[in-house]
Amino acid sequence: MSAGWRTLLLRIGDRCPEYGGTADHKEHIEICYNVLSREYEHSKDDIFEFLLQCAEQLPHKIPFFGVLIGLINLENEDFAKGIVDATQANLQDALHTENRDRIRILLRFLCGLMCSKVISPNSIIETYETLLSSAATILDEDAGNASWQPRADFYVYCILASLPWGGSELFEQVPDELERVLVGIQSYISIRRHFDDIAFSVFETDEGNSPNKKDFMEDLWEHMQLLSRNGWKVKSVPKPYLSFEAQLVVGKSHRFHPVSCPPPTFTMSSSEILKGQEKHEANLKYPQRLRRLHIFPTNKAENMQPVDRFVVEEYILDVLLFFNGCRKECAFYLVSLPVSFRYEYLMAETIFSQALPAAFPSVVVAAVHALFDRISNMDTECRTRLILWFSHHLSNFQFIWPWQEWANVKGLPKWAPQRVFVQEVLEREIRLSYFEKIKQSIEDAAELEGLLPPKAGPNFRYHTDESKESTEGHRLSKELVSMVRGRKTTRDIILWVEEQIVPANGAKFAVDVVSQTLLDIGSKSFTHLITVLERYGQIISKLCPDEEMQLLLMDEVSAYWKNSTQMTAIAIDRMMGYRLISNLAIVKWVFSPANVDQFHVSDRPWEILRNTVSKTYNRISDLRKEIQTLRKSIQVAKEASAKAIKELEEAKSILEIVEGQPVPSERPGRLRRLQGFADKAKEEEVTIEESLEAKQALLARGLEEGKELLRLLFKSFLDVLTERLPPVSADGDVPNLRAGDPNVTFPASDPEAATMEIDNENGADNNSQVNRENTEAGYTIGELEQWCLCTLGYLKSFSRQYATEIWSHIGMLDDEVFVGSIHPLIRKAAFSGLCRQMNQ
Repeated sequence: MSAGWRTLLLRIGDRCPEYGGTADHKEHIEICYNVLSREYEHSKDDIFEFLLQCAEQLPHKIPFFGVLIGLINLENEDFAKGIVDATQANLQDALHTENRDRIRILLRFLCGLMCSKVISPNSIIETYETLLSSAATILDEDAGNASWQPRADFYVYCILASLPWGGSELFEQVPDELERVLVGIQSYISIRRHFDDIAFSVFETDEGNSPNKKDFMEDLWEHMQLLSRNGWKVKSVPKPYLSFEAQLVVGKSHRFHPVSCPPPTFTMSSSEILKGQEKHEANLKYPQRLRRLHIFPTNKAENMQPVDRFVVEEYILDVLLFFNGCRKECAFYLVSLPVSFRYEYLMAETIFSQALPAAFPSVVVAAVHALFDRISNMDTECRTRLILWFSHHLSNFQFIWPWQEWANVKGLPKWAPQRVFVQEVLEREIRLSYFEKIKQSIEDAAELEGLLPPKAGPNFRYHTDESKESTEGHRLSKELVSMVRGRKTTRDIILWVEEQIVPANGAKFAVDVVSQTLLDIGSKSFTHLITVLERYGQIISKLCPDEEMQLLLMDEVSAYWKNSTQMTAIAIDRMMGYRLISNLAIVKWVFSPANVDQFHVSDRPWEILRNTVSKTYNRISDLRKEIQTLRKSIQVAKEASAKAIKELEEAKSILEIVEGQPVPSERPGRLRRLQGFADKAKEEEVTIEESLEAKQALLARGLEEGKELLRLLFKSFLDVLTERLPPVSADGDVPNLRAGDPNVTFPASDPEAATMEIDNENGADNNSQVNRENTEAGYTIGELEQWCLCTLGYLKSFSRQYATEIWSHIGMLDDEVFVGSIHPLIRKAAFSGLCRQMNQ
């Protein structure tokens, strides 16, 4: 940004009142126009860039900027024409670079310019028809490629999304042409494939789960049809141009040159896997807007027309997009949108934020309570995100919350979703504060103290205590501590372990003593742990060379930090980082019987699994970035080497005759320097090439590790779920885990489990005392249902999060993991995140 532009912004900011809410739009525009007029002569270029950038980054103010440009058009047509041409170039560039937000916002800006008579309505119609024609071509059986329907949907969505800003003027000035566009949209909607957002529903009972319900595009089209029947009257879109209509009508409308859309991408393969990969790529580039989140009942949320709800959602999402790193500005614009009605509940449903100092926090409280009431039906990943957000939110408000309203969850079974939610929020709060502080925050709900995790601290097996009998392990642990404090080398300690512990007590006992002792030495802080692993990691590596011993090592870590989920996750994560533990070993450990039994009552195993998969693919991502950088560096090094060699050859080629013999005319010293430069440049090139080869080898290894990780991950999910899911009925009916169907039978290890009472969906059982007593002998029906729902939810979450990686190995998964007939609930969860339409 130039100094002149900064000065301009300051002047406008000082002299122009804020535009939004119930402000007088006419007065606001007149003041800003007068400021721009005075600055025009010496800040013309800055004003040009200022208006273009503001229109794109403050899109909720587009009607305002449209009028400003319209007024400038009355005095300087060339300036306005430049704005139109620049907008056309920006839109053309956005279409070919697939910049979705820019395409959407620029179409809205065109409507603002059209309403202020800067461009003609026919230009808008022509642009609409270009997008609509491209969308129809994509779905054409002969000329298109239906895998790219997401792009076609996006083009039509952009048209529909701009109509609240320009529909009324188009209807008034070019009604026949507008009707032609609407008929084209109706035709497109009738041939497009319905989008089933089953993998992206916040609640399992959302309407989006049913293929008979409308998806976002169908819903938006219905809203626009209703808007058309109501005469294109939109309460949420200000029309400041009407106050200046007598002036603007005499302005010149400039031609908006046609734009072109990129042609559809074709695939020559008939492979279903390749087609699926192509669909996934299309969905990544043009993700479908999902149906809005309904938190509040209709009698509590603001009463507004569907199209106004859509427009306000667009405003909010635009503000979040452009001000996500500026909290104060973001909050300011969120509460000063250019609408004349309240929208706090809608804003809470669109995004959780601290916006209004008085009204909005109460809405957040209501939203959290509403979500808490439906927690048992919430998508597993959304539930985890809610826990993380809510604990962080409370940390910003002194951890104050009416906990007494949730005190009843202590009486629910330990696996009840509401109880687990409160338990996990409290655990996360302790990470952000300390145990005593959080315990004090729930003193009004003393019952919840039972849900607090144990006070964090190590559980050192060889702690010196006079009341306990000293064992061989105590003696060896004390000796190891002395060796560490005496700065003995890693080699010396390894020899001591091999000579003093392993022969007499075995390798497993050695892992026990060494890991417990080293963890205790590094228990003071995260930094201490890192130091211990860096200095003595080789000892652990020597003791744990295979998966069996690594599984034992993780058992020791979990036992030592049994009172701290956070430190368990950190220690295992760091050990994986230093390659003391393999990612495959971690997956096997997470799916060991002891951890499987925790799947539905704690986030502890899932946090470790998430970290493991994330770190594996972060390594791959980092390697790809490094390889890309090295390839650029090689090109630079080759150019430098070629230049140095060329200079050397040129110097050598200049000859002179001395005593009848041709000799180089350059001084020997310069030739030696040039030779040195050439040798050094070549050496640099070779070094970079060797680094590239090494990184490529690491990437190949990483990709293979990633493939094996996914194979093991999905195989592990398959095994544990197959063991516990109720079978499909003889009639082929898939069991409904949420219906409480008494005919659904689970595989039970305990003969009484199958006859136990069925718990309701929130976890409050019909005979809680009976269920609590019998849980010790085996799972209750309700607990089995919850375990299956939770595990299926995490399977869907991993499938959704790592869809790109899964698609690259989809053949492997189909052929090696999901072989033959598998439970339909497993297949549905595994593939619902891969952009596969389950009803096709």
